[in-house]
Amino acid sequence: MIRACRNRGDAEILLPGNAPHSLDPDILWLDLVNPDREEELLVEGLLGIPLPTREELKDIEPSSRLYVEEGGVYMTASLVWKVETGLPELTDVAFILCGNRLVTIRYAEPKSFVLFTAALHRTAVKYRTGAELMARLLETIADRTAEILEVTVARIDALAADVFVDQKTAKRRPPRYLEDKLIDIAGHQRLVSKTRDSLVSLSRLVSFFRALPLIRHDQEAGELLRIVSRDVQSLSEHAAFVSSNITFMLDASLGLINVEQNAIIKIFSIASVVFLPPTLVASVYGMNFQFMPELSWNYGYALALLLMLLSAVIPFLFFRWKGWL
Repeated sequence: MIRACRNRGDAEILLPGNAPHSLDPDILWLDLVNPDREEELLVEGLLGIPLPTREELKDIEPSSRLYVEEGGVYMTASLVWKVETGLPELTDVAFILCGNRLVTIRYAEPKSFVLFTAALHRTAVKYRTGAELMARLLETIADRTAEILEVTVARIDALAADVFVDQKTAKRRPPRYLEDKLIDIAGHQRLVSKTRDSLVSLSRLVSFFRALPLIRHDQEAGELLRIVSRDVQSLSEHAAFVSSNITFMLDASLGLINVEQNAIIKIFSIASVVFLPPTLVASVYGMNFQFMPELSWNYGYALALLLMLLSAVIPFLFFRWKGWL
């Protein structure tokens, strides 16, 4: 699909069968969503520049993601999407400046594009250049990234409240409660990791974009990019801080699991020590020797039971006195 957006914000869909031979001057943005080869050829014919293929967008080399060629400026960034599904992914989006127009090529639907497109229809802002429109789009992407981090921080705080509870509440937790929380922690770590990768690619793109000669002569776009660059830098630092908090949560959860397991092992160990002396007494009087004086005692059975009871109680009281129980 090819969406052509004008400088006033209204948009139309270009179809290969009835597309115009040339674009109107007020069309500043061509948004290609999952384009097929016929749609790519149409845009290449209208703009006179080649478009990168889907395989070329996946190239991680800086020289293949940020370059100027044949009158066009080619920039590629990785954006986070599928955040709401719990399985976030990165999708590569191409930003191409050709003359006064912006061309984006994407094979996903990041929410930042949905928000920016909706804002174009609501506001009466008239963009002058494709560079200014792209700067506004990058600003929306940065805002969306900040929103993702804010939601993640709120969820991590709620998770911390569930993990770090008082002792009475911890005793009422169901079995494998902490083990299940490890899966939630892994999901948050995956999202933050994807977000950090996206911020790295955005930082490189914004730095490259700001260094272009056309931005040096466009004061408004340059100021927008300066703000976006600062926001991306602060978001990168915040993402690193959130990642360290998640690492602490992971280590703390594993530590609590080890403490609970050690407490269980300690109970079994103390139980075996407490019942060892009674077992010894019972074993002695379970022998089948012919001459055992206690067998002929009238109160031998009661005394043996009392001896076994005392041999169990005394170690138990000793462990309580030492604070081991």
